[in-house]
Amino acid sequence: MKRILIILLPIVLIAGFVIYQIADAATQTKIGGLMDKKVLVAYFSWSGNTKSIAQKIQAQTGADIFEITPVTPYPADYNETAYGIAKEQKEKGIHPPIHNKDISSYDVIFVGTPAWWYTMAPPVMTFLAENNFEGKIIVPFVTHGGGGGYTIDKDMEKLAKGAKVLSPFVVYGKGNSGTDKDLAEWINKL
Repeated sequence: MKRILIILLPIVLIAGFVIYQIADAATQTKIGGLMDKKVLVAYFSWSGNTKSIAQKIQAQTGADIFEITPVTPYPADYNETAYGIAKEQKEKGIHPPIHNKDISSYDVIFVGTPAWWYTMAPPVMTFLAENNFEGKIIVPFVTHGGGGGYTIDKDMEKLAKGAKVLSPFVVYGKGNSGTDKDLAEWINKL
């Protein structure tokens, strides 16, 4: 009996190692071939919807994550934020100061924003305008309250000079029970 165990133990260990390697390779390919790239998920979220999608993307890709935050926070009141400050910033082309991040070491940057006044939120505009995106890949994701993604990916392209901007993931609110699956399919197509 001991001989059988001594013979079977190395076989079981080798088989386990092989299965682990296959599973690890499957995990790496599930994120659209981005494993050889340094990836960041950067997002701005006022209500928590964009943060929720950003966290889902981060969980599926293993990327670093960074919340874009304005130096002066927006008010908690929706009307004051949407119909006051955000609308004025959009109309006047104001890019509010933000707490920024050095993105120079990243190859691929998922950039998340709520759709505000037919485009991205002003703090995201600041993030794109103040960083060097030359040679980087931007992967937009947009949350909205019913208006869709508008032309946010094209707007990002104008601000992030030299970047390649891919097709966005657009979702209503925080998404639904199928959002994780939809995100995985979208990431795999990148």
